[in-house]
Amino acid sequence: MAPFRPALAALAATAAFAAPHTLAQSAPGTVTSSAALTGVTQFDTDLDRGGGFHWGGGILSGSISRQFTPQWSAGISARYDYEEWNFDDQLTAFPAGAPWGKLNRPNVGVNVRYASADGLVFGLAPSIEWGFESGANAGDAISVGAVMTALKVFGPGKTLGVGVGVFRQIEETKVFPFLIVNWQLTEKLRLTNPLPAGPSGGAGIELAYAIDDNWEAAGGGAYRTYRFRLKSDGPYPDGIGESKSIPLFARIGRKFGESSRFDFYAGVSTGGKLTVMDRDGNDLANDEYKTAPAIGLTLSSRF
Repeated sequence: MAPFRPALAALAATAAFAAPHTLAQSAPGTVTSSAALTGVTQFDTDLDRGGGFHWGGGILSGSISRQFTPQWSAGISARYDYEEWNFDDQLTAFPAGAPWGKLNRPNVGVNVRYASADGLVFGLAPSIEWGFESGANAGDAISVGAVMTALKVFGPGKTLGVGVGVFRQIEETKVFPFLIVNWQLTEKLRLTNPLPAGPSGGAGIELAYAIDDNWEAAGGGAYRTYRFRLKSDGPYPDGIGESKSIPLFARIGRKFGESSRFDFYAGVSTGGKLTVMDRDGNDLANDEYKTAPAIGLTLSSRF
């Protein structure tokens, strides 16, 4: 389960290569799948040099995986992020006008995992993503790379490891290490990763409290950054947009049966920055923005 993106939205979609609490071994031949639907809104906030914006959107995701042998498993995943940004007319840092509007981020990936008998687990998850404003050339908006992970299962509810993501993301190569953790601190408290690592960044950290068998409360955060190609007939033709932020969130979730759940998120995006570049990645304009509140709701199920 993963919460909101690029502010809180990056924290709200399920993916095949997600948090380590999904690492339980299945019998060879077992096929598992998942699906999730998210709605998210980031409310009005002000840019430091004048003007402001808000945005809303949705995320649809799904995955399927198969346990081929006691050691080897593999799967595929797909997701589609859509965001509609609305800027006001007082954009001092972007005098040419609203830098972007409707953003699309389809993504497909493959994950392969090997689990040894002594509790070591190694994973490789290559993926390709297209980040583009409606009206832009999707062929100029490709991000490609992979997440590599290595972890140790010390016992039930006790997993630690490391990972690294390497992505070529529209005229820039990004490398980011991250910690993998799924540790049952007490009967009620669990420290874990709230989201899958991918082109936007690492897996974040979350502290979750089990209220009872069905309800859970949690809080956490992550660092998110992503790029997208701008449309050819906009104020920055064929340029590149970039959003960076640190989303901090609180979550309340409820299970329905063994395989379905909903999660409601409320939080803020801090340290936010918007940048516009030319088509080759050279900065043209940028501005930071104030702390921005956001909410989101995810419905998900495993089959």
